[in-house]
Amino acid sequence: MKSSLRQLMGITLLSCLGVLPLFGFAHANPTIDSLIKKRKSLPNIIFIMADDLGYGDIGFNGQQKIKTPHIDQLAQEGMVMTQHYAGSSVCAPSRASLMTGVNVAHAHVRELSAWTASGKAIDLAAEDVTVAQELKRVGYSTGIIGKWGLEEGAGTGNVLDHGFDYFYGYKTHTEAHHYYPEYIWKNREKLQLPDNESASKKGEYSNDAFTREALAFIQKNSKKPFFLYLPYTIPHNELTVPDESKAPYENLGWPKKPMDVSGHYHHDPEGNTTYAGMISRLDSYIGQLMQELKTQGIDDNTLVIFTSDNGPGSDKGIFNSTGGLRGRKLTLYEGGIREPFAARWPNKIKPGSTSDQPAAFWDLLPTLCDIAGIKPSVKTDGISYLPTLLNQVKNQKKHDLLYWEINESQGPIQAIRLGDWKGINAYQKPFELYNLKVDPKESKNLALSNPGVVAKIKQMMISYRTENPEFPLTKRTPNYGNDGSNPETIKSK
Repeated sequence: MKSSLRQLMGITLLSCLGVLPLFGFAHANPTIDSLIKKRKSLPNIIFIMADDLGYGDIGFNGQQKIKTPHIDQLAQEGMVMTQHYAGSSVCAPSRASLMTGVNVAHAHVRELSAWTASGKAIDLAAEDVTVAQELKRVGYSTGIIGKWGLEEGAGTGNVLDHGFDYFYGYKTHTEAHHYYPEYIWKNREKLQLPDNESASKKGEYSNDAFTREALAFIQKNSKKPFFLYLPYTIPHNELTVPDESKAPYENLGWPKKPMDVSGHYHHDPEGNTTYAGMISRLDSYIGQLMQELKTQGIDDNTLVIFTSDNGPGSDKGIFNSTGGLRGRKLTLYEGGIREPFAARWPNKIKPGSTSDQPAAFWDLLPTLCDIAGIKPSVKTDGISYLPTLLNQVKNQKKHDLLYWEINESQGPIQAIRLGDWKGINAYQKPFELYNLKVDPKESKNLALSNPGVVAKIKQMMISYRTENPEFPLTKRTPNYGNDGSNPETIKSK
């Protein structure tokens, strides 16, 4: 009896410390030693996300001009998923989907805050459960460094209220438009950066600061399992980077891309060398992070994932940023939503492996829950792709369908992937149907010759989607400034 009482007290203590949930633990009578051992065996997880990086902007997906040796090495030492999709083709809904495991057919956040029907700002909802909250159930320390973008002013999106222990970065999308910010957020505190000046680009480059903070987070948490979400803002507008990152791309005979330096974005004068330099600087950050894992002796027990939030918004052709895929940011063609993806986990993921298993941002939450040995505490739209990562393809479940929508200047647009078929229904345009297996570049519309498939997908676009009063599928105009920014200065996302 005394032994049972001590065990119950121990389990309760571990629950209070966040090591395991008080109710619903996997075994009826686990010993305290086994629970502690399980916690110590949990892998660290680092999820690195670029901003507006195209499928073809990385060497492992065929990039020829921009050098990304560290990201390519990560891919070579792990798995590349060739059909990995963002949650949307624009920032906020894509990030919300990543965090909550819910796609834009059912989500609270389905667009940028400026495009709500009411004109009011929208945040992640208080009841939204994030991947960080799930991982904290089994004792993970959690941090986000970079662009949160899900606290736009509605009062429910503070990152520390959604499972993260530590935050350093931008709360809103507009804040993240500049690389030499005059303030930054650290947890709930607004830190003034007196040495920084956005317009003249003086001070510390924000993504350098993010890397410094990320290295410190790894060092601080190296003795316990941690989840680090690292959403960099490279290479999102504005196009600017310290000169040393542009130097390798000068004098290569590239066509010039003159930039407007007088508007909201404080661009460097020439865009192409700047864009390349930004991506290579991002690559250098990944090199620093991977080295720190080795220095701390935790490299073998750390899963590192690299991807991007949506398709490219800057390149007009010189870099083939979409890798030949049609479309770009703000479209639902493959170039707007199919993202580079590499995952490295020594002794778990086979080096040099590739998978064409379709997966999407809303699969991350169930995947990381699977890794942590728990089930999601809420209903999601996702499927764990852990079997794919571990080369256990016979155990891999598949999606019935994948769904996206976007409703900005060209919207409303809906898209569904159904097996190899993909249907796109755009405002005042004929329905489009493509077979991605034979036509991944979406060059041949097969809608007229496959009326049955078209009818099925059209019906799914109605029946699968739930209504959200802030995001009806009707033509709308933006309300820039509802996140507290100056609407007169903002030209694009």
